[in-house]
Formats: sequence, C-alpha cells, structure tokens
Amino acid sequence: MASMYNKKLRVYLDNCCYNRPFDDQGQLSVQLETQAKLWIQDLIKDGKVYLVVSFFSLFENNANKDADKAEHIAAFLENAAIYIDETHIAEVRELREEIMASGIKHKDAIHLAAAILAGADYFITTDNRVLKYRSDRIKPINPVEFINIWEGRCNDE
Repeated sequence: MASMYNKKLRVYLDNCCYNRPFDDQGQLSVQLETQAKLWIQDLIKDGKVYLVVSFFSLFENNANKDADKAEHIAAFLENAAIYIDETHIAEVRELREEIMASGIKHKDAIHLAAAILAGADYFITTDNRVLKYRSDRIKPINPVEFINIWEGRCNDE
C-alpha cells in the first residue's frame, strides 16, 4: 500500500456499504456504519478522497429491486474519480479466481479484484466475511474503522 501522506487515498465501497443507509437502523452497529458511510461520502464529494467504481458496481446497482435506492446510489457513483470498465474484464477475472481461492465469494471477489486493479488503498465494506480477507495489495475495512484511520491521518499531518 502506498503511503497515506503523499497522495490522496483511493477507496472502493462495495454494494453492502452503499446500501447501509437503507438498512434497518435498529442496531447500534448499523447506525454507526451508516453515519460513517455518509461521512465518507462527504469526504469523496469534497474531493478529499478518491472514489473508485467498477463496471460491477454499476451492474449490481442496476439490479437493485428498489428503484429509489438504485437511483440514489447511481447519483453518488457519478462521483467516481477512477472507473474500472469492462475493458479490464480479463484482468478482473484472473484476479477474481485468485481471490476466490481464499474463500471469498464470486461477487465479492470481483469487487476486490477491481479495487486492486484500480490501486485502491481501502476496500470499504460492512460484510464480515470480506473483512477477514488478507492481502498485501488492499485492506478491507469497515466504514467506522476508516474514519478512525482518517482522523489519525489528519491529526498526524
């Protein structure tokens, strides 16, 4: 991973992260993740962090059965600074296979592969299985954990 101090961070949010604000907010952990995700969204909109999006992010969002949610998420995806399109599909497939060998499911492996190819520093997710993935190429992280890192980074500068 590149140094956080000499470049703007690149983050890739997976589908469960985009949908977190629409989930049942009855649990404190869901509320905290929602607030953290919205805060990260503001960092992206303010140009402090680069958003990485892939063709698969768009595909999954277009398959969302709730048209209002899909429209809201699609509008945010337009903030992408880096986009991994279908021309990278062969590279994504190859890396996906390697990631799946570690026990990660198909769709999650596609997202992780796209994030790695884009040079994302963090893969932000609320999926506990994905959070267990270990690689020297990317760090899966919960939105709340990302805020702690961001605040520490800002305090160190």
